[in-house]
Amino acid sequence: MTKAKLLFFTLCLISTHSFAVHLESAESIQIKRQNKAKKSQVRVEKIDDQAQKMLDEFREASLELENIRTYHNQLEKIVQSQEQEKKELTQQMLDIEITQRNITPLMLRMLDVLEKFVALDAPFLEKERQLRVTHLKKLMDSSDIALGEKFRRILEAYLVETEYGRTIEAYSGTLKQGDKNVTVDFLRLGRLGLYYLSLDENEAGLWNKKENRWQVLDDSYRSAIRQGLRIAKKQAAPDLLQLPLPAPEAVQ
Repeated sequence: MTKAKLLFFTLCLISTHSFAVHLESAESIQIKRQNKAKKSQVRVEKIDDQAQKMLDEFREASLELENIRTYHNQLEKIVQSQEQEKKELTQQMLDIEITQRNITPLMLRMLDVLEKFVALDAPFLEKERQLRVTHLKKLMDSSDIALGEKFRRILEAYLVETEYGRTIEAYSGTLKQGDKNVTVDFLRLGRLGLYYLSLDENEAGLWNKKENRWQVLDDSYRSAIRQGLRIAKKQAAPDLLQLPLPAPEAVQ
């Protein structure tokens, strides 16, 4: 081999080696770049995951904050409502206290009027009506009976007295004649007339309100009173009764 060929061959080897070296270096650099890119991608993905996680946490915190605000606003409304109810209850208690102070004297006056009315009224069911008044007077002094219940009982007594004026009634009772009490049958026609008929039907009478005494009637009225008693006991159909009535009192 000539020196020229040897030199050329040598140069070729050197060039090939140098190219190989440069190629290897380029590949190494490329690999390093790829590795760096992969690492960067991993870091980017990690940062993205963290950002997404933080965003989710932010959204969750925002939603929870909104719920807390809504709950707080609702609590404020409830507190305001309770304060209003408290004011209303306080006013109601004050009104009840004032009402109690005013209604007690009213009930006592009503009871006094009822007692006088019963005493001045025609003498029918005397014991029953007087006992009712006595019971109400004891009731007013009782501490274990509510004020509303006391008022209800007094109104109930007034209603009973009112009902007497719209009903017809027959009952047995005693009539004082001189020094003795005689059992008779009484006939009450509302508050228009109060009559009696002896058990042997030999005597009949009328309560004279103006003179405040019993007045013996003519024998001709005994039949009408007998029929009135049968009607009141529902032993006969309603019918027209010809009975005397007390003279109406003059209006003052």
